Amino acid sequence: MSDHTDERETFHHDPIGHAEARAGMTVGELADSYGEAGIGANDIHEAVDIYSEMLDDDVTTFFGLAGAMVPTGMRAIVSELIRDGHIDVLVTTGANCTHDSIEAIGGKHHHGEVTPEGQTEREHDETLRDEGVDRIYNVYLPQEHFALFENHLRDEVFSTLEDEGAVSIQRMTEELGRANSEVNEREDVPEDAGVLAAAYENDVPVYCPAFQDSVLGLQAWMYSQTSEFTVDALADMTQITDIAYEADSAGAMVVGGGVPKNYVLQTMLVSPDAYDYAVQLTMDPSNTGGLSGATLDEARSWGKLEKDARNVSVYADATITLPLVVAAARERHSA
Repeated sequence: MSDHTDERETFHHDPIGHAEARAGMTVGELADSYGEAGIGANDIHEAVDIYSEMLDDDVTTFFGLAGAMVPTGMRAIVSELIRDGHIDVLVTTGANCTHDSIEAIGGKHHHGEVTPEGQTEREHDETLRDEGVDRIYNVYLPQEHFALFENHLRDEVFSTLEDEGAVSIQRMTEELGRANSEVNEREDVPEDAGVLAAAYENDVPVYCPAFQDSVLGLQAWMYSQTSEFTVDALADMTQITDIAYEADSAGAMVVGGGVPKNYVLQTMLVSPDAYDYAVQLTMDPSNTGGLSGATLDEARSWGKLEKDARNVSVYADATITLPLVVAAARERHSA
């Protein structure tokens, strides 16, 4: 066997260090400490580094929010980012819009259980069905809140849009944000008015390209059966494409996958430039070929990211990683 030791580079660069976990550390210090380690810890550190650059005023930030992030407690993080000017475009799901609105008008989500002692998961869900409680893993939502949401949509949102002809989805989410804000204040709801209200108050467009796949979509369809209300699903494409086209520098923060992720990334396919920064927080593996776990490097092959874009994918539960990345990046950005 030949000895290649004398041909090999001497390993003096970037030695692995050891993360710290001491009392009194800030979130930013913890994330910096992660940079000494490997695997996922190092990915978190890089995500903080990239996202903190995306918070610069010169970067147009597209924020993709998939899954059930609002009912699982991530609502305030997103609304505060909007209010502080750190989200220029929000792309999300009908589910997040629905649950955000329910809390805005006085409903609440509750801590629950997956499998209580003495019951199988199926037995537990059969019991919840009889009791009128919907379950999102370990989160409960009483079904009566959906009745309140239906009345809210009919009285405060859809009826105000009937005379406008076919409205865009963005126009509908804007009106929903207005209604959430006004009802929240009028009824003195103790919970914050939330994501859509913050977007309305700060002129941030909210796109929900698959809103039909939600209670919001079901209610819109039912209302359209007996009224002139209708939605133009293609109308948003021009607006979001124009924002991407006019951006001097653009970044994508993608939480979860699915439609919000693709809608954020595909916007650059019809723009002369592509994303300069991108961070993805997901649990889906890339080796299935599915979009939700596809790496951002793969997106570069499509022209969705610039060849020299800074990007990282973090594979972990986004309810854990999103607060950590945002808090650490905001700490660094405000320093």
